[in-house]
Amino acid sequence: MTQGKLFLANKTTNDSSCGQASVAPAPPSYEEATAGTSAPCYNDAEMLTEFTWDDRNIRRVFIRKVYTILMIQLLVTLAIVTLFTFCDPVKDYIQTNPGWYWASYAVFFVTYLTLSCCSQPRRQFPWNLIMLAIFTLALSYITGTLSSFYNTKSVVMCLGITAAVCLLVTLFSFQTKFDVTSYQGVLFVFCMVMLLSGLALALVLPFQYVPWLHAIYAVLGAILFTMFLAFDIQLLMGNKRYAMSPEEYVFATLNIYLDVIYIFSFFLQIFGTKHE
Repeated sequence: MTQGKLFLANKTTNDSSCGQASVAPAPPSYEEATAGTSAPCYNDAEMLTEFTWDDRNIRRVFIRKVYTILMIQLLVTLAIVTLFTFCDPVKDYIQTNPGWYWASYAVFFVTYLTLSCCSQPRRQFPWNLIMLAIFTLALSYITGTLSSFYNTKSVVMCLGITAAVCLLVTLFSFQTKFDVTSYQGVLFVFCMVMLLSGLALALVLPFQYVPWLHAIYAVLGAILFTMFLAFDIQLLMGNKRYAMSPEEYVFATLNIYLDVIYIFSFFLQIFGTKHE
């Protein structure tokens, strides 16, 4: 009798344990599975990826760093443009010595290609900031040299127009729900049109100067780089489809700075009056 009870007890225990083993455990919830992890906003192999940011503090620090460097760049450029425009001895020297202009253009081209195409130099501190400083000085010299050929009042007026346009584009990019980052194809086609138009204009100008053709090209260039400014600012903000990696603060600063300089240059061609 006792053995029968023990046999029944063992059988009941084995049956219950087999029943428990046959039942699969419930899968974890999405919150449990993703606890302690966060999706990266970018891949190191790509600067531009779909936006999945969770940490807003990193983005705010990134924006603050980019705008701090950008303000320093613009102040340096403004100082050089002012010096080359208002100081007659400096203006005469740079206009009679074009070799410095072409030397600065070569430095600008080399540093721009290095910072744009090579991810290692632009991420390695402090060499990235040193190269960015050299790039800024070279482009500032080019911009100041071009400004020296225009009337002083025209340069001041174009500086004011550029500042107003950049401020409006920045406010638009921060406030609008329109995603400019999704229109990369449109900007690429616009760039190709401007490139072909520039080549055609370079062939026409040596034979005969056509003011209205030059003005149309300058207007299209100003529109294009205003669109690029909105595009780069939204990449910087990171609240649209695509976002810029926080490690690419030098690249982000480089793009926005170039947009502002090109906008000023095209406005100078549109509204500027050259010295007789």
